[in-house]
Amino acid sequence: MAAAENELLLPPLSKLFETCKQLLDEVEVAMEPTGSRIIQDNVFKGLDPLKKAAEMLSQLDLFSRKEDLEETASTNLKYLMVPAFQGAFATKQVNPSKRLDHFQWAREHFLNDLTQCQYYHVAEFELPKTETSSAENNTAHSSMAHPSLVAMASQRQAKLERDKQKKAVEHRLSALKSAVESSQADDECVREYYLLHLRRWIGISLEEIESIDQQIKILREKDSLKEASTSHSSLQRKPPMKPFVLTRTVAQAKVFGASYPSPASMTVNDWYDQHRKFGTLPDQGIAKTTSEFKRAAQQQDDREQKEEEDDEEAVHRAPKWDDWKDTHPRGYGNRQNMC
Repeated sequence: MAAAENELLLPPLSKLFETCKQLLDEVEVAMEPTGSRIIQDNVFKGLDPLKKAAEMLSQLDLFSRKEDLEETASTNLKYLMVPAFQGAFATKQVNPSKRLDHFQWAREHFLNDLTQCQYYHVAEFELPKTETSSAENNTAHSSMAHPSLVAMASQRQAKLERDKQKKAVEHRLSALKSAVESSQADDECVREYYLLHLRRWIGISLEEIESIDQQIKILREKDSLKEASTSHSSLQRKPPMKPFVLTRTVAQAKVFGASYPSPASMTVNDWYDQHRKFGTLPDQGIAKTTSEFKRAAQQQDDREQKEEEDDEEAVHRAPKWDDWKDTHPRGYGNRQNMC
């Protein structure tokens, strides 16, 4: 009962669609940055009605796989753009932590739009590869440094063709817009108007998927690099090294000891007993040391006095020797063996 009442309170499908389309047009032409509050509020306001519109389309079953596009009412063709609108709003979300999820969600809805349009033969185009097959293809050709010139030329040609078709579609849409919105156009013009819109969104969806694939690749490579750096840094973390002291020989370490304090090898009482045993305590060696010091000092004084007396005799003997050499020539007195 409550579910039925909620369905009655919901606005009609056409009202939801027009509200979302108006919000999307405002977001597309806005001059503010995408991350501004005004843009993000419009994005949030557009995503919720689109979700309700998608649920209503599923319940009403307006597009059956058993019917051709010619059997669908002209006014219902515009609802085929609901998945594309959802993808466009999703790419405008700027939550950094959910950026990859938003891109994947947007790609899924753009691909749903392209799948529906291809099934109903709205235009001739090639569906992009799914995300899984695209990842496998990139892995298989990762060894190639540059794409082939033929592939680059074909991509460029396809892009130029899409741009040419886009200009022609937009020119035709501007010619039909005023008549359709004023309800003065016949059913044929209304049908052409919405088919042109579907073709326009086919080109937008193809370009958005190509851009999304590049963004997803960049985000995944960034995440993988972050994980690799995190794991590498965790491997580099080693337990801290224990401090150690280098010595030339074991004997040197035993004699001089290590650079850190060593535990005590004896008590104070043991040290006192050991020094008393060898008579090296201060109270045991004072008298002995004093007497020895006096004896050594006396001997030193005697030596110095004797040296002084010898020096005085040498001083008096030197001039006498000089005088004797003056009066006695060299060899004087040694005439015993002379003939």
